[in-house]
Amino acid sequence: MSIGVSIIEDDASVREFLGLWIKQSPDFRLVSEYGNGESAIARLPQDNPDVVLVDINLSGQSGIHCVRKLKPVMAKTQFLMLTVYSDSDHIVDALSAGATGYLLKRTHREEVLAAIKQVHEGGSPMNSFIARKLVQTFQREEPQAPELQVLSPREWEVLRLLTRGLMYKEIADSLGVSMPTINTHVHRIYQKLHVRTRTEAINRVTPFPDKLPAGAAARTS
Repeated sequence: MSIGVSIIEDDASVREFLGLWIKQSPDFRLVSEYGNGESAIARLPQDNPDVVLVDINLSGQSGIHCVRKLKPVMAKTQFLMLTVYSDSDHIVDALSAGATGYLLKRTHREEVLAAIKQVHEGGSPMNSFIARKLVQTFQREEPQAPELQVLSPREWEVLRLLTRGLMYKEIADSLGVSMPTINTHVHRIYQKLHVRTRTEAINRVTPFPDKLPAGAAARTS
């Protein structure tokens, strides 16, 4: 029985050749294609694909946000990220959201099709480079303060930038994400650390200066 595949990709040319790869293989059938996250979130559960190829950098809602919203209502569907992002933050965020595989867009056709089969059969396909980045992420020294261990890697990075005095817009530009995303991260940091202001959050970190970037300085909000 063929594997049903859907695609979430806002680049029409990329979406087209991915669709052709699926259509030209007897092992797969193309179920649906979406050019943005909003329409995918609204309609993909009714399509009921076996595997979804997801780009991260979508216009509007990001691919990671799509997976986070869709996975709880599509438990049997496997989400395979296909993106240009190779940094550890995007990798961890995508896998934490519910993706079970992570490939770079430079991956060859045969590898992508093999990865679709692998993720459908219960595997977690990744490029070797991505696997190494993921290993390095988990091998990094974690902050020793117990109250900081509740933060995700992305939240910890946002908090580190807050201690350097960066404003929200500067943090968003530095991490390549939107302002609403930074607002969400900061809100979660405040909730997890049980604080109400930037100053209180920074004070939770300043007793552990060895964990901060060199020359860190706090600017209160």
